[in-house]
Amino acid sequence: MTVTESLRKKYEKTVKKALKEKFGYDNDHKVPRLHKIVLNMGVGEASHNSKIAEVIEAQLTKIAGQKCVVTKAKKSIASYKLREGMPVGAMVTLRGERMYDFLQKLICVVLPRIRDFRGISSKSFDGRGNYTCGLKEQALFPEIKYEDVDLVKGMNISIITTAETDDEARTLLAELGMPFKGMNKQQ
Repeated sequence: MTVTESLRKKYEKTVKKALKEKFGYDNDHKVPRLHKIVLNMGVGEASHNSKIAEVIEAQLTKIAGQKCVVTKAKKSIASYKLREGMPVGAMVTLRGERMYDFLQKLICVVLPRIRDFRGISSKSFDGRGNYTCGLKEQALFPEIKYEDVDLVKGMNISIITTAETDDEARTLLAELGMPFKGMNKQQ
């Protein structure tokens, strides 16, 4: 894949054909595809300091390229000094071209920046064809300057596909270029 070729074009040109051959789909609409990507940053300290919630919201908005939503506590938990309605994190849902752009940035820029990176786990599927991985710090993204980060927080990235099984989703993501541990692209 060249730098100028988008992930969506790669899916249309090569990935769709490879999936049809491997799983024997007779219809183009049965071929699994990406549905959405959900980014989530949970920050428990935000309930006590509203500035943290604002900073996390701004950072997640920069990373995603669209406005994120602040998530609030659904119920009060006295042992955590948490009341209903207090901010506890931020999330954003990416669809369409932004979803493909984010996935390409994740695969080509962010994951290789991880120290001693040897691939991501191919076992983090949920049984319905969706994949979730976590990053330990938001400074891996090129939009975030390391000097501006005063609170290092991780994030969850959930990739939702239309695949019905984990094997179909794993093959879809591997064909798109996701660097799974111990799995080469020809499998």
